[in-house]
Amino acid sequence: MRTIAIAAIVFGTMSLCADGAQAAPWCAHYSTGLNACSFYSYEQCMVSVFGVGGACAPNSFEAPYLQGRDVRRTYRRPY
Repeated sequence: MRTIAIAAIVFGTMSLCADGAQAAPWCAHYSTGLNACSFYSYEQCMVSVFGVGGACAPNSFEAPYLQGRDVRRTYRRPY
């Protein structure tokens, strides 16, 4: 019985927290060959690579459709 209660609590917590998962929009590509995609602003990324060498680029794994509202045209037929 405890297992069912614990599983229900874990499932409920995960279903509530799944909405907050999002990739960071900026990646730092260091000159040493390492990559870190954990920056939420371009300035954070640039401070990280300053002095060590490297470049900042937008994260290719970020889902841009989650950021804004998806605007679609709707066509209405006259009846």
